[in-house]
Amino acid sequence: MHIVAVVFAVLAGVIILAGYYVPALAGVQNLLLSWAIILAGVAAIVGVFNLVLVHAHRISTRGNGAIYSGVLLVCLIGSFIFGLAMGPTHPDMQLLVNAVVVPVEASLMALLAVTLVYASVRLLRRRTNPMSVVFLVTAVVMLVASATLPFGEAGVLNGFLRPWLQHVLALGGARGILIGMGLGTLATGLRVLLGADRPYGER
Repeated sequence: MHIVAVVFAVLAGVIILAGYYVPALAGVQNLLLSWAIILAGVAAIVGVFNLVLVHAHRISTRGNGAIYSGVLLVCLIGSFIFGLAMGPTHPDMQLLVNAVVVPVEASLMALLAVTLVYASVRLLRRRTNPMSVVFLVTAVVMLVASATLPFGEAGVLNGFLRPWLQHVLALGGARGILIGMGLGTLATGLRVLLGADRPYGER
């Protein structure tokens, strides 16, 4: 059975990859991708049910964080019912999503900024070299360029320096991260296709 799983995974990956270059395999490629989307959707539903069961068990046993589990379940069930009643495109549903998602994203970005500065200071204390200094200076400069400062919209900072930092340095760093993610995904996919990595079963 293990060999069958390896052969099936490699064959499916090769067919999907070849479907981009061989038009005759486009139909099989679309079929396999549809199956993968269905499996991903089922996995998401199973994950939601598992989330509900875990937090319901924590509430029933009054474990650590039972109050937070209760809030999570109430918000999850309420959002689900509200979404079924209103639909995902209703303005009130969009307002609810934005009222939750946007503050959460802002909080995560704030935590990331603080973590970067703290990590750069610790790195500078443990290993003082040019690269650690560059890391700290870059983190501080990007924070200053992104923060809302009481300088108005005029001046050198807002007129030239801030746009240059955001659209040149920050954009270059983001593109570098995306290129690294793409290369890592490509390498991982090739290792799975060649059978070197087998995340779908034991070695």
